Amino acid sequence: MESKKLSAESAPVFQEGISLILTRWSALTAAVENEWGGRDSLGKANAICTDVFSFFTEARAEPLYIDDLENLLEEGLLSLNTLVEDGSIEEVAEKLMIMHEECSEGNYQSVEKLRKTNPPPVAHVRPSSLNPVSMLTDEPKQNQSAEAEDGWVVVSSRKNKGYLTGMLLD
Repeated sequence: MESKKLSAESAPVFQEGISLILTRWSALTAAVENEWGGRDSLGKANAICTDVFSFFTEARAEPLYIDDLENLLEEGLLSLNTLVEDGSIEEVAEKLMIMHEECSEGNYQSVEKLRKTNPPPVAHVRPSSLNPVSMLTDEPKQNQSAEAEDGWVVVSSRKNKGYLTGMLLD
């Protein structure tokens, strides 16, 4: 895709759009919430946002290729110890490429639409203000759906907490 330059007006709008798309990406939000990338998972997610913005704004002779963006997103998720094979990397990359093209033309409709739509509930959770362990040990919710919640109950056992800590240190 031929790379168009973002104007001084469109660059911050596009940067906001990147953030809006990535904070709605369930793979990324799950990795941050569960600190799969360690204690600095939120910082690593913010670095992905910065890297994506740089991908689109760096001066380069060659055009932008969606495969390069997909690789960047995949590497970002790998920094969070997250591997996805659900097609979401390609979907997110496509949305970002389209949004970049629109913002380059001064069309901010896709960003405006994201601003107005409510993100999925998982995107509202901020890992710095919510302890994933406390979510797992929330006893009253256990009876809502025994099968769905059963995996969470097992994970919150003391034996598994030690196991998870050991995995993070390895």
